[in-house]
Amino acid sequence: MSFQAIKAIYTHEMLRFFRTIMQSLIAPVISTSLYFVVFGTAIGSRMQEIDGISYGSFIVPGLIMLTVMTQATSNAAFGIYFPKFSGTIYELLSSPVGFFEVVAGYVGAAATKSLFVACIILATSTLFVPLRISHPLLMILFLCMTCVAFALMGFIIGIWAKNFEQLQLVPLLIVTPMVFLGGSFYSISMLPTIWQKITLFNPVVYLISGFRWSFYDTADVPVGISLIAVFGFTILCLFTIWWIFRTGWRIRS
Repeated sequence: MSFQAIKAIYTHEMLRFFRTIMQSLIAPVISTSLYFVVFGTAIGSRMQEIDGISYGSFIVPGLIMLTVMTQATSNAAFGIYFPKFSGTIYELLSSPVGFFEVVAGYVGAAATKSLFVACIILATSTLFVPLRISHPLLMILFLCMTCVAFALMGFIIGIWAKNFEQLQLVPLLIVTPMVFLGGSFYSISMLPTIWQKITLFNPVVYLISGFRWSFYDTADVPVGISLIAVFGFTILCLFTIWWIFRTGWRIRS
């Protein structure tokens, strides 16, 4: 394993992020503020508390997860797609750099970017609603695991995509609906029984439920199952990337 290779890829990606840091950080602050104005104030003032938590506070974990998942996916997808688009990926493939170094560099950078944005949203949220974090260490664990898991998925999407349209297709048509249907802005216990059962097939439910539990000690599914689900999803993505590098699918073609 070459730490120098990981550092080179990671540094390159992070420098690209810091070149556009104002756009990268201002957009989440504005969108978070709008969410709180619309959902927290306009809609939340007309809603009852959920599990004893005001609606504005209840949506904070879901809002953070929504942004982290979309940011991690898009950052990792664009990060690996551009070397494919420009042809520089062949320099990586012909160099003595292995699968682990490439994944650690690109995915680590995408996860770090998402973590930055998550911290900004968390700080912005405190300006609008009262927050408490009952289990800070578990909150950090869930946040980091989600950043890594969805960065890995974005990495797969970036390799799969043949053009910019495909690059944006999965995040728009799959990731965003999964997040909205995963209990970001509501508890799945509010759904009809049949939809509660269907929703449990959505992996995002376990991420948001576990993350919300770390804040308020309330969850739609047991926190242990949430941890297993996140870990399993991460392993599945890692195995898929390993298979891609082993077979050269969509890389050497």
